[in-house]
Formats: sequence, C-alpha cells, structure tokens
Amino acid sequence: MPDARPPLPPFTKLTAIEKVRAAENGWNGRNPERVALAYTADSRWRNRSEFFEGRPAIVAFLTAKWAREHEYRLIKEIWAHGDDCIAVRFAYEFHDAGGAWFRAYGNENWEFDAHGLMRVRHASINDRPIAESERLFRWDASGPRPDDHPGLTELGL
Repeated sequence: MPDARPPLPPFTKLTAIEKVRAAENGWNGRNPERVALAYTADSRWRNRSEFFEGRPAIVAFLTAKWAREHEYRLIKEIWAHGDDCIAVRFAYEFHDAGGAWFRAYGNENWEFDAHGLMRVRHASINDRPIAESERLFRWDASGPRPDDHPGLTELGL
C-alpha cells in the first residue's frame, strides 16, 4: 500500500487549496526524487508536447527541466476542484544558461487516487521572455514561496 499524501480525496475547497500549495512547495524545492513521490508509480503525464508514464520518467523529466531552468520559482493557484481532481493555473520564472529570463504561464489538470497521490497530470504551458526588471517572483530560490508573498491574483497574473 502506498504512503498517503494528505490531504486526501474527496477534496473540499480548503483541502484542494492545501493540496495546491503543497505541490507548489514541493516543486519549488527542485528535488526530482522527492517530487516524484507525490505521484503514483504509474502516473501518466502530458507536459507541453511530452507524454510519459511512471516515477522514473518523472524524475528524468524534472532533472532535465531544472538543469536548464535556473533560479526557478513557481506560484500555483486553484482554479476548480472535484472529489478527486483539481485544476490549477500557475506561473513560474526562470533564466536560461545565457541569463535570459522567462515567465511561463500554464494550466494543469490533476487526478488523484484514494491515497492522495496524483495519477494523472496534464499541463499546458507557454513561455514569455521577460526582462530581469519585470520579474515578480523574488523570494530566496532555495525554498518555498513565503506565506506573505503575493499569489497570482494579487500580482495581476
């Protein structure tokens, strides 16, 4: 039996918001092996135009992602939820190896098993080049977004 990842379905608005923030915090930690544990062993992903399945593929994907997306900072916000699914919108900022900054905007649809592990993740994402002066996500990149840092709505995103 897999380890449970609370909050568990069925989700209320409050527990869905908690789940979204936990996912955001995990991704901001940029530890592929740790992040992959939030997904079922056979989790199916669509990320942009990539399709893959399973934790080893998730680890490989995230390892490559964070090797090319430097100073990655992410904010997620709930859009809607059902008993075992959550829809989020998100934005993240990063720079490439050449120092060019980007803000990525996207939407995700998540489906969970009874243990609170994500079994399906569909992500649609668009990148927009930004100047360093346009950055909005300026907390210490070594950890999660501080509780007092504005979310997407407060930032006008």
